[in-house]
Amino acid sequence: MQTKTASKQNQKKTKKKKANKENRETVSYHRKPEDLSHSEWQTALRKQFAVNNPFKIKNLDGHEVFSDFSVFNPATKNTYKVAIRGMEPGANFCSCYDFKTNQLGTCKHIEAVLFQLTATRRNREIFQMGFNPHYTSVYLFYGEERVVKIRVGSEESNAFKKLAKEYFDKNDCITQKGVEHFETFLEKAHQLHPDFRCYNDAFEFVLNMREQFNRHEYIAKRALDNIDNKYFDTLMKAKLFPYQKQGILFAAKAGRCLIADDMGLGKTIQAIGAAMLYKNEFNVQQVLIVCPTSLKYQWKSEIEKFTDATVAVIEGGQAKRMEQYKNDESFFKIITYNVVPNDMPYLRELEPDLVILDEAQRIKNWNAKISMQVKKIASRFAIVLTGTPLENKLEELYSIMQFVAPFHLGPLYEFLNSHQIKEANGKLIGYKDLNKIGERLRDVMLRRHKKEVLKQLPARMDKNLFVPMTLEQMDMHEGYKQEVARLILKWQRLGFLDEKDRQRLLINLNLMRMVCDSSYIVDQETRYDTKINEVMNILDEALASGDDKAVVFSQWERMTRLIAAELTERGIEFSYLHGGVESSRRKDLLHNFANRDSCKVFLSTDAGGVGLNLQSASLLINCDIPWNPAVLEQRIARIYRMGQKKQVNIINLVSKDTIEEKMLGLLAFKSGMAAGVLDAGESSVFLGESKFKQLMKTVGEMIEEPATVETPTESTPADEFEKVQQLELFENTVETNGSSYSGDDDVSNNNNNGHENGNGSATTQTSNANDVIQLGAAFFGKIAATLADPVATKQLVQSITEKDASGKSYLKIPVESENVVANMLQLIGGFFAGNAKMN
Repeated sequence: MQTKTASKQNQKKTKKKKANKENRETVSYHRKPEDLSHSEWQTALRKQFAVNNPFKIKNLDGHEVFSDFSVFNPATKNTYKVAIRGMEPGANFCSCYDFKTNQLGTCKHIEAVLFQLTATRRNREIFQMGFNPHYTSVYLFYGEERVVKIRVGSEESNAFKKLAKEYFDKNDCITQKGVEHFETFLEKAHQLHPDFRCYNDAFEFVLNMREQFNRHEYIAKRALDNIDNKYFDTLMKAKLFPYQKQGILFAAKAGRCLIADDMGLGKTIQAIGAAMLYKNEFNVQQVLIVCPTSLKYQWKSEIEKFTDATVAVIEGGQAKRMEQYKNDESFFKIITYNVVPNDMPYLRELEPDLVILDEAQRIKNWNAKISMQVKKIASRFAIVLTGTPLENKLEELYSIMQFVAPFHLGPLYEFLNSHQIKEANGKLIGYKDLNKIGERLRDVMLRRHKKEVLKQLPARMDKNLFVPMTLEQMDMHEGYKQEVARLILKWQRLGFLDEKDRQRLLINLNLMRMVCDSSYIVDQETRYDTKINEVMNILDEALASGDDKAVVFSQWERMTRLIAAELTERGIEFSYLHGGVESSRRKDLLHNFANRDSCKVFLSTDAGGVGLNLQSASLLINCDIPWNPAVLEQRIARIYRMGQKKQVNIINLVSKDTIEEKMLGLLAFKSGMAAGVLDAGESSVFLGESKFKQLMKTVGEMIEEPATVETPTESTPADEFEKVQQLELFENTVETNGSSYSGDDDVSNNNNNGHENGNGSATTQTSNANDVIQLGAAFFGKIAATLADPVATKQLVQSITEKDASGKSYLKIPVESENVVANMLQLIGGFFAGNAKMN
């Protein structure tokens, strides 16, 4: 009987708990109840979450209620520390981020502990009696504004009240004197009672307040807030524009800030300048730069160019990175976003003084793993760089500000409620009072547009952006490099290369350049590349304002084809010009780009390098660098010309540690190069011996051929030679006397306008007969181009003639063997014999 009664009682309890749970699950997560304010609604949601989720709670102290607890969330695998001091909001503490920023005085972890504790009558009675600790403590109150407060305990209460009057106001909040002489107060408090407590977050808050005050005072005393101070002339090895000095000063005064200038205004140099100021004036000893993979060497290059500071790129396997974190003593350490989640233990040990986040839109999604981990990197100072802090929705800006200054925008629920416009059903239809966000952020966010500082800027700014290649790209590049090195050694040994070897040399040099863009250009099968992502990142930032347009150039049609696919996928309208576009259609492409506001990008091969007026664009991206500087300037002249009303930005993408970087260093785009080594065109086999020697010397310096490369007596296998010939390299830029003709790297474009065939790859397979015809056409085309130019003709004649001792001139053409001459004469004889029969 007793067993049945007990069973019925348990069933009643279970039903009662289930009923209570069902009654509590009445608050909508998506729509605020009309009878609740926003803060009441958010508090109710946290209570509801705490009741309905299985938190594991453990008491860490001796008291059964007023104690410290650990709260484990099985869903996230995270553990938080909760301190319970009462039932009212604000009395308790949790180490979670939500508690510190929501201004509710509670969170789901606190509510989970309170729900468990108040399940018994005894604990409810203890809560009613209140928290009366014997010790006095100083803590940080998280309300609309964070403030350091004092709570006086029962022991030595009169003495502590007397001491508090000297450093705290009547509301128990710390005064300015308390901030300035906080250590003195702490010393006196510990003397009154050994159990006195000052919690870490309160201590750090006071130190940060004092440091910022002292930093501002120091800057004013040194007159560093005057941008005309000559201090800025020696800060870096660069002449800074006034607005850049203002950016450096802003970062120094703010401590943690967001620099959101338009692209092209030099956010990188401002961040480096601020880091150097911190180093010189505020004892910063370690700077951590977090950037996209494609920009890590760009940062290294800029730091080395503008400062004498030491810099290291942390890369390689995790074990190697760990060694670098521990042992590398460089002032600047550069890492990429993708390694942050795995490297957090080492980053905590590193304890950087200053963290710089570049392209910070990478943390705009707070639910992303990388975003959450990056925000855990602790530092005294921070500089966050992005030209697009807000692209699609307000939450993106809020997420970035969580790293910069997490308390500036207040709780997310309040922030969104203040600026979102929703229909009755909760659908978002717009935003309001956006100018107020800028006002709230003006002491931590700096944003300038080009038009604001146009008078300070030069008319044109050029920038080389160094981009790393994938391992697969680098392997292919090194393979072609080895073939070039073999041919150079052969030339050094024999003093001569026949026509076929010269052609192989030029083909492999071009293959090295092609794979710097993408492996797809070489084989049309694989997609190993990094430049395309970088192009899209640049365009995302440049086009965010809505006013700017961009021109993107590549020598290779296949490269532009890949970029066109990316633009199409993202819904970006563009005009696309390549060698397969009929001349009658070019007018429409230009008209659309110039007159349609929605057409943001002009994508072109060097077919568009001449004769186009594209002044509606202010940004030009060169995906690759031509041999001839004249071709590069022709590209730039499409936007940098009469009628251009904006400041022009030129970005050259250069693959790191490749032939492209060597071209920058050794060729340096000197105007004499076009008239020197490569004036007759990069595919020409008729270079004079003196110029060919110049070419070989220059290429040798770029390749830095290894002495271990063997020089086999046999040529490259026929199938390999035929394979690279199928790339139709003869159709690439033929440069003559400063002018340019450009066909694309697909000869088949003349037939299919650059579109792909039904198998999904561009048509490139031709018969041997077609190959011969195409090679012959290219040969005679080049002969015609040369003979049309008197200077080039004279050079050709000089290169194939020679005088003997008596002064008679002879024809001198290098040939592979006597058989070649015999076959050629037989062919000519047959030609004339055939004509005689016809006549």
